[in-house]
Amino acid sequence: MKVLQLCNKPPQPMVDGGCIAMNTISTALLDKGIDLKILTVATDKHPFLTEKISAEFKEKTQIESVFLDTRVNIIDAFSALVTSDSYNISRFFSPDFDKKLIHILGQDEYDVIHLESLFMTPYLSTIRKYSEARIVLRSHNLEHLIWERLANSTGNKAKRIYLKHLASRLKQYEKRTINEVDGIAAISFEDTERFKELECKVPLVTIPFGIDLEKHQPKEKSTENVTLFHIGAMNWAPNEEAINWFLDEIWPGLSHLDLKLHLAGRLMPDYISKQSNERLIIDGEVESAADFMNSHDIMVVPLLSGSGMRIKIIEAMAHGKTIVSTTVGAEGIDYKDGENILIADSKEEFVTTISRLMKQRDEIQRIGKNARLLVEEKYSNTKIIQNLLEFYKTV
Repeated sequence: MKVLQLCNKPPQPMVDGGCIAMNTISTALLDKGIDLKILTVATDKHPFLTEKISAEFKEKTQIESVFLDTRVNIIDAFSALVTSDSYNISRFFSPDFDKKLIHILGQDEYDVIHLESLFMTPYLSTIRKYSEARIVLRSHNLEHLIWERLANSTGNKAKRIYLKHLASRLKQYEKRTINEVDGIAAISFEDTERFKELECKVPLVTIPFGIDLEKHQPKEKSTENVTLFHIGAMNWAPNEEAINWFLDEIWPGLSHLDLKLHLAGRLMPDYISKQSNERLIIDGEVESAADFMNSHDIMVVPLLSGSGMRIKIIEAMAHGKTIVSTTVGAEGIDYKDGENILIADSKEEFVTTISRLMKQRDEIQRIGKNARLLVEEKYSNTKIIQNLLEFYKTV
């Protein structure tokens, strides 16, 4: 089987959850003997760094990139306000990328063209014109839902109005576009149901994020000196919103505990870095997410908005970590509250839950071990990629 994977950002280096999710699909397809070709968008935010892509990956995928300037343009953004365009999506259309895609489609015939996210759908008409391949949309989340939740959580009235406008445009675009592909591989059961609500008529399947268990092994750590941690790219609005809420509303309520909080993630805002002190350690972008996770105990995921599935939670679970998350943060994961994760949806619940863990430290190990078992049972990439290949065949 020949597959062309179109990515909205380079799958390597794996600098955020989206990159990790795409790379996991790519490497698993290669492991299954699929003839894979990758064409990716590169941006200022996610540049194409060929020196940070493994030689084997480059050779097997013949990965190519086209640079797009996706920075917000005020004139274009204002124009989109008075048209039916979704500015979030239209920024990802490029004549240069389109030309490169036509060239690639002219060189080879593909069985499946795998679109990573809604941001690759502006090229649907080109694919239909130059290829007979089946088109599968890999949906990492419902884009309009992210902006709806951001709008609902902001206290700024003008900002709320604008975000609701963006969400409305995105929802219209998603509803129109989902029936133009041949199949959708949603990342969570919740998103699968939401696609049905949007009157999706094409084949749908739930393909959650899978993980290579051999590369994510827990390491024993004493709970004598417990530390909290969060890791996530801070140029994603829901992450920044979450950390601001945690630092402003929750962290002060934990001041009575002998506890440190470590924050990791690329592009950490200066105003957060300046808050660094002996209790709040700003690690910024770390070389190894696995080593960072294994160095700490309790992962906090105070997300108030977002959609899809949090890749970093699955990774932390694979490392046997206890997670304290909002319901939104844990969405898409087949968890059991109190058994393999702890859910807290208010500042009071976060403070109470973390305080209890500090008093009952054996719970940190118990929940962490159960989290690892959950990943072994339901999120092994070997099982998940086989389901994706079967879905390819059905479409």
